[in-house]
Order: sequence, then structure tokens, then C-alpha cells
Amino acid sequence: MAAFETTEDVLLDGRIRIRQPACGYRVNVDTLLLAAAIETKDGARLMEAGSGVGAALLALAIRNENVALVGVERDRNIASISRENVATNAMVHRIEIVTGDALDRSLRLGVFDGVFANPPFDTEGEGRAPADARRYAHVSDVSVDEWIASLADRLTGGAALTLIQRAAKLPAILAAMEGRLGGVEVFPVRPFAESEARRVLVRARKGSRAPFRLLRGLDLHDQSKEKYTAAAEAILRGDALVDWGSR
Repeated sequence: MAAFETTEDVLLDGRIRIRQPACGYRVNVDTLLLAAAIETKDGARLMEAGSGVGAALLALAIRNENVALVGVERDRNIASISRENVATNAMVHRIEIVTGDALDRSLRLGVFDGVFANPPFDTEGEGRAPADARRYAHVSDVSVDEWIASLADRLTGGAALTLIQRAAKLPAILAAMEGRLGGVEVFPVRPFAESEARRVLVRARKGSRAPFRLLRGLDLHDQSKEKYTAAAEAILRGDALVDWGSR
């Protein structure tokens, strides 16, 4: 059991019920955008690195009943909550939660038809983060290069690695993918139409030689800067996916 206060919440217009920490890192827009960016082909086996309370895994499971999902979470308390959430949503036959470090190459999980992650946005000395046990969700003790190198090794040929990160980290992400993954696609996420992107979804494939693609992306909020745009609202409600075909 978790040694901290939790809340019970619903996601995707009530289709998912989860328990999560009341404070610290919680399921947010980034989680749902990432889930909406993942391919779910029939028969695929997918892995989330740093799966938290399992919200993204559950979002994929309700989208396609013919995929198998593995979530790797190193915080034992959070992994325990994740297993409860999987059971609450009747997905124990579809989703496996592994307690461990997804970047630990000795963790024998095999290879996957897709890997995805919402990694910590900062490394030591960057940004602000809580000084408690949930610090790991905000600050990584390894570089972007190490994240991508390790997760690329978990992919089968042609499979995609998909990340959501701060837009400022895009140069480091592209550099880390060089020589490891190809066919890189970047989907910017802007707070509103007139602003610069603050987030990017990045997808790349093992063995691909396809050219780089910069997509139009998504504006989260309308001109009022308060309400979600229709496109963002549809994704957050689970009625639409990230459009990787947009230009």
C-alpha cells in the first residue's frame, strides 16, 4: 500500500477509473497526449517505461483489446497502485506491471512492437522538483541519450519509440536518436495558436530510413487561452488520436 494520501479520479470521459497520489506527480495532459500518440496494431506487445499509476496503459487497453501491455515502474508504492488500477478496470489479463528500472538492461523483458515514455523533464540541476520520494518522476539521474539508447534496444525492427518531452530538449533527443533510430517525426504541442511549442511528441523507428518530418502539431487552448480547442478536447476525452499524418 502507498504511504501517502491518494485520490480517486476518472479519465477519458469516465471510461477509466484510477487511484493516484494526491500530491506530487499526477496524471495530466501529457499522459493522455502520449497515450493518444501510440500505435495499437492487433497483436502488438507494447511497453511503457516509467508507467506511473498505469493511466496511459489503460488508455491503450481500452482502445484495442488485441494488444498486450507491459508497464515498468521503479517506485514500489506507485507500482502497487498501478496494479490496483489495472484490476479495478478489469485489465489484469492484458496489462502486466513490472517493478523495476526500465533502463536497466539486465531486466529481461524481451523486445517490443513499440515502446513509449513520458520521462522526467529535468536532469540534476535543472528546473524545480519536490525534495521527497517522488522526485524521480521529475528529475532523471541519467541523460536523454541514455534513455533513448536503452529504450531503442527494447524495440523490434520497424517498431517505434514514442516520447513526450519539453520542446527545449528536442535537440538532445534528435542527437540521441542519430544512428539508433530513423524516420523521426516531431509533433509540436502549443499552449495556444500564437505561442511557441512547450512540448513535443517525438516518434522514431528502429531500422527506418524515412526522412525527418515536422508536423503541424496541436494547439491546446483556444483564443481565450482558457478553454481547450475542439481538437485537444477530443483527444483528452478519448474520442480522437494524435494525427501523425498532419502537415
